[in-house]
Amino acid sequence: MNVRNLIFLFWVSTLFALGTWQVVAARADEPGIAKDARCPVCGMFVAKYPQWVTQLVLSDGRTETFDGVKDMMAYFFSPQSYGAAAGVTVGEVRVKDYYGQQWIDGRRASYVIGSDVYGPMGHELIPFAEESPAETFLKDHKGREILPFPDITPQLIESLRHGHGMMHHGKKN
Repeated sequence: MNVRNLIFLFWVSTLFALGTWQVVAARADEPGIAKDARCPVCGMFVAKYPQWVTQLVLSDGRTETFDGVKDMMAYFFSPQSYGAAAGVTVGEVRVKDYYGQQWIDGRRASYVIGSDVYGPMGHELIPFAEESPAETFLKDHKGREILPFPDITPQLIESLRHGHGMMHHGKKN
């Protein structure tokens, strides 16, 4: 290999490494997520888990950040149990599509439960912007079912959080 080819390979490798580093750095620095942000439900540092980060925008203007849908939903159902002032309600629900990793409206997402994919705190609800990828994920990862947002109940969330098997429609699965 001549010197000209070596120089060319050096520059291509350098540019590739810099581009990769910038993509990794961009993912680590989620917009609006402080490095020291903690989940108000479990206390975990959420910036360590960018794939799982979720958010709720509250009626008092604050945004709470969580390490997964499960803890976000625990807060959603009972904000005052986790430090929200009396009368504060949840406005916007933000989750990330599992495959695309883009922010989506959590109230319109489809959620797979009972899969073999675990979040930072174990069993997790896996969000999808569209039903078709959720169906594929359900099959590929041995999921139990796909739920729309309104079908997620406090009882389901508690069963996932406490690891006692999943309760759904009043029956333990």
